[in-house]
Parts: sequence; C-alpha cells; structure tokens
Amino acid sequence: MANLRNIAIIAHVDHGKTTLVDEMLKQGHIFRDNQVVQERFLDSNDLERERGITIFSKNISITYKGVKINLIDTPGHADFGGEVERVLKMADGVLLLVDAFEGPMPQTRFVLQKALSLHLKPIVVINKVDRPDSRAEEVLEEVFDLFVELEADDFQLDFPTVYASGRNGWAVNELDDDRLSLEPLMDAIITHIPAPKSNPGPVQMQITSIDYNEYVGRIGIGRVFRGTMEDHKRMALLKRDGSKRPFDIKQLFVFEGLEKQLAELAENGDICAVVGAEDIDIGDTLSDAEHPEPLPLIAIDEPTISMTFMVNNSPFYGKEGKYVTSRQVRDRLYREMKSDVALRVEDTSSPDSLKVFGRGILHLSILIENMRREGYELQVGQPKVIYKEIDGKKAEPVEILIVDVPADLAGKVIEIVGQQRGEMVQMEPKGEIQHLEFHIPSRGLIGLRNRLLTATSGEAVMHHRFYQYEYFKGSIPQRTSGALISMADGPSTGYAIDSLQDRGRFFIHPGDSVYKGQIIGENNKDKDIEVNIQRGKKLTNMRASGSDRALKLAPPTIFSLEEALEFINDDELVEVTPKSIRLRKLHLDENDRKRAKLNKPLLQQ
Repeated sequence: MANLRNIAIIAHVDHGKTTLVDEMLKQGHIFRDNQVVQERFLDSNDLERERGITIFSKNISITYKGVKINLIDTPGHADFGGEVERVLKMADGVLLLVDAFEGPMPQTRFVLQKALSLHLKPIVVINKVDRPDSRAEEVLEEVFDLFVELEADDFQLDFPTVYASGRNGWAVNELDDDRLSLEPLMDAIITHIPAPKSNPGPVQMQITSIDYNEYVGRIGIGRVFRGTMEDHKRMALLKRDGSKRPFDIKQLFVFEGLEKQLAELAENGDICAVVGAEDIDIGDTLSDAEHPEPLPLIAIDEPTISMTFMVNNSPFYGKEGKYVTSRQVRDRLYREMKSDVALRVEDTSSPDSLKVFGRGILHLSILIENMRREGYELQVGQPKVIYKEIDGKKAEPVEILIVDVPADLAGKVIEIVGQQRGEMVQMEPKGEIQHLEFHIPSRGLIGLRNRLLTATSGEAVMHHRFYQYEYFKGSIPQRTSGALISMADGPSTGYAIDSLQDRGRFFIHPGDSVYKGQIIGENNKDKDIEVNIQRGKKLTNMRASGSDRALKLAPPTIFSLEEALEFINDDELVEVTPKSIRLRKLHLDENDRKRAKLNKPLLQQ
C-alpha cells in the first residue's frame, strides 16, 4: 500500500487535463500495442474528441519510481457533476489544474468544492504558463482565495504548487527552473498525496462506475475500501435500496497502464473491476458474505431540467433510423439510467412519450446525440426547469453565470442577461477582458448563448453552474420571433427561398425535402406564417430582360442539437434522426394548431 497512490485530475473545461495526461503516459513509457498512445487518448468517445470535452471518467495507471499511480480523469462540466462526485470517492488526492490566464472558473470551483468536502489532499498545477498572456502568480493568489472561500482546512490550504505546460511536456516547482520533463509533477504526487490508509477487516468495495462488454456484460469499477478482493470468491451484493443477495466474482481486473488486466487479488486501496452480475449498479457495495456491511451511499445532485422524449411520428418516420418504436426508445433510456445516476426517466400518461430529467441541456443533448448515432429516431420537446416548493412558495433553480467579454461589449451582455432576470453580482477587468458574474434563473439560460454570441460577434465566453433554489423570479420572455412553416410536402426550391428571403432567415438548403408543418426558418416578425417553399418558376417561351436574374441566396443557419433545443418554443419539437436534426410544430396541420391555441387558456385554468 505504501507503493500506491490514487489521484483524480479535476479542472474546468479546456484547461488542458487530457493533454497533460497524454504527456504523463508518454513520459511514463506507457504504450498500446507497442505504439505511442494517440493524442487525447482518454477522450476515447467520438463525441468527446469532436467537442474537446471529457464526458466519462477514465482510469489508467502509471508506475513511477516503483510506485503505482492510479490516475482518474474526470469531466470538467457541471452537467456531469454526478460523474465527478462518484469518482472522487476512489481518490486520496486531487490534481487541481488551472489555466495560467483564465484562473479559477465556475467548474473549477464546482469540482474543488466536492474534493475538499471529501478531505482530499490537493496539488495545484498552474497549466499553460508558456502562454504569452500568462499571469501565473496572480492566478495562484486567486486559487488560494478560492480555497479560503470554500473553507478548506489547514492540511488542504498547505498545498504544493507546480507550474506546467501539458502540451510541451514539462513541469517546474519555480517559474525560473529548467523546463525539462514532468518529473517535478510526478515527484510531487508521490511526496504529497497520501498512500491509502491501512484498513484491516472483512472486505468492502463500492461500485462507482459501470463499464460494459458484449462478452461478459456489466463490469463494476470501484475502490477496495477494506480487506482484499479475491477472484472467484463468494461475496454479498448490498443494493442501494437496502436489499442483499449473494454475488460470485467471475473475473477480477486491476488497471495496469491503459488496460484492464486479470488479477487474483486486489488489495485495500487499489481500484479494480469485477464481473459477476447483470444487475450490479452504481452505489452498490460488495462485501464479505459472512459480515455484510454497506458503505455510505453516494450523494447525487438533483436534476434541474426535464424534457419530453417522444416517438418520431413525422411524415419522415423510419426513413433513416433502425430503432423507431416507443419500446426501443424506452429500453434505451432505462439502460442509460443504470450507468448515469444523475439521469431519471418517468412514464407519462401517453404510451408514446417519456419524461427525462437531467442536470442540464448539455447532459441531455449528449444522451440524445449518442442515441442518434446508435440509430435511434425520436422527437424531443422544449427543455423545462424543475420547480420546487419552499415554505409554501414556488421556487426555481438559480445558476451562477460567468461571461468573459471585451470591455467595450460588456454593456450589451449586461442588458441581454438583465432581460433574462439575471442580477449582476461582480464585475472586474482581466487584462482587456471584462469578467462579469451574474445570478440567473436556469430558465433564463435557455437560448441565452445564441443571443450573446450574436450580440458580441462571437467574442463572449460563457460558463455557468448550479447555485441554489430561490423563489420564483417572474416571467421571462420566450423567443420573440415567429417561425416560417412549410405549407406542403416536397423538396424546397431555390426560387421560392430567394423570393421569401426578406421574410427572415432559413434553416434549409435548396433541394432539401421538407414536410407540411416543418419549421424551415425564423420569421422577422413575432407571428408564425406558412410559406410555399416548393414553388417553382413558371416557364414560358417569352423572355424579358431582368426575368432571368441570378439567385443570390444567403447561406442557411444550421443548428447544432443544443442550439435547436434552445431555439424551440413550447408548441414545437426537435426531430432527431441518425442523419438529420429538424424543427417542427407539435401539430403539423394549421387547423389543429389554431384549435390547440384556443384550448390552451382553458387548460391553464
């Protein structure tokens, strides 16, 4: 145990933790199939590589100077807080990675707060100190202030600091030291991170994440908190709900380098993986069959957003997807719930729809994106925040929003956030950038990113995290523009788009097949209008000068999945298929829409 260290790497999105781990693997001479590991090795999921963010935590190990270091890479986004909370339980210390220019950001605070509450020993790594705008000393002071603000104890406040450039593969204890390799960082881990405490007694292990393999099924990953795990031993599985049943370990793995290796034993403090039951879940405890004792349950953050998932019933139903029925969508969501503890799924009165609760739009959009890549077709309604009742009054989730923007554009940002019921609590300059902090209802964040990027010509950088529930802040205006809706089925024509360009902006290309009731653009005015997008030019044998002018079409706006979810109103849906993301009205027929509008006030009464 003296030759073992368990350490989690925590950081804000894009502060360079995955790149730093790549360099640690290279310098630790960890290879895969005799090849140097690929870049951003731990971002193994396609979505993670495309977006440049970590979504799922990963476990690897590096042996340095005879000490096995179990490294746990954690997500940096607050929407994946459920993931962070669990994996920190496996660690004895954390590497807190902070960008040498940006300093502590909302998610830095979020994950650090969780680490400090678990009494983990931190090492602060100021990364990217070779940036031309680096302000490493100031950032270190800001980090110390953050520790004090989060009420760190004296043991945690006495943290060692390492300056590094993950991309260039070096770390130093002082800024003017020679920049050779990551050895100063590895030495700091061995010196300052405590080895697992000796804990004799009957074996105990808690499952903190789930892996899946087609051949052996579900694999439970966790840390041995007491005793020694043995392969093929009869144990007791203690479930979250308090029930107990026998459990036979069929296979036992430990992490060596980048792989899981079969092992006979896993000792106290080590991180291992077990195969043995299909119903093994996150938070379950594996314990000695003779002396079954559960470990404390893992606390999980409550969901703040809900969305309705429906079967695709558009005219293009089943054309692009493999899995299109309500049973297939329901099975997939319930399967996801087993490995994602922050997700909840409830049946509704309609057999074709389900209510899904999550930590935020990003959390749920990653799930939808994974489903469409697997071949699912579905429709999703507008995201809605989850209200609570506090002292008999309606309360809603409020988030801390941080916007970094050039100083001359700060006024526009303050105005737009103010319209969304945001209250400014802090404003300070960071070089030429203005750092703005707001408290804003979660409802106000829906659609805000698009508006801020438009108003600041893409200059605004926005981050947010959950703060607390507060009393209802009042109504927030929804999208003020109407929709352009197709009045018929068929391919769109460039001629029709050209003649309608003065009505608003379009979301489709000429030649795209559309159906009646599909939203094909955004109206400049606040009313929805139906347009004939299939109209072709009437051809005759008469010619006149000017009638054959060339079409000049503005490029269409193509939404990402999150942008589409933020754009829609409550009477609209996003249709998601493996090849397309379309916007549509809930009722495709205009008469049905009018009828629903007339009935709406009666329903609300």
